[in-house]
Amino acid sequence: MIPDNTGAGHGPIGPGIGEGLPGSGTPRARRAAPQPQYVLTEDTPVYVISVAAELSGLHPQTLRQYDRLGLVCPDRTAGRGRRYSARDIQQLREVQRLSQDEGINLAGIKRIIELENQVAALQSRVAELADSLEGAATALQQREATIHASYRRDLVPYQPPTPHSSALVVWRPRR
Repeated sequence: MIPDNTGAGHGPIGPGIGEGLPGSGTPRARRAAPQPQYVLTEDTPVYVISVAAELSGLHPQTLRQYDRLGLVCPDRTAGRGRRYSARDIQQLREVQRLSQDEGINLAGIKRIIELENQVAALQSRVAELADSLEGAATALQQREATIHASYRRDLVPYQPPTPHSSALVVWRPRR
């Protein structure tokens, strides 16, 4: 049984969990929280070049070189300053790993990145086509069900004879 603090029956017990705190009184209509004007995702460009360099463990000049080569393409501000996203930072770390740990030159890394992007685009397209196919199959099944529901019930569907049937049909003409 949950005790009440109204004083009915038993004496006041004292504040319970959450009671006596601001906003814990009687429920009132609350204003909706203001919605943020932007959504921060891993693709949101927020890091300046110095922060991106520190986060990726690279020198800012290296980041500029990678930008010139097209390995990592950060967004630009109105003043042409580079802004890196969390995805760009991950890409910078991957370029560094491929270069230092795997010994791949920058041209090879660029080709790897292009192929990975192409694979991602193709996977996205396959998923899109699979969804489209699923929708078409569902529509076809609905149309089929509609047609089957419209059949007259007094008709018997024709079933062709099976090739290995042992049934014998005798026909006797009427005289």
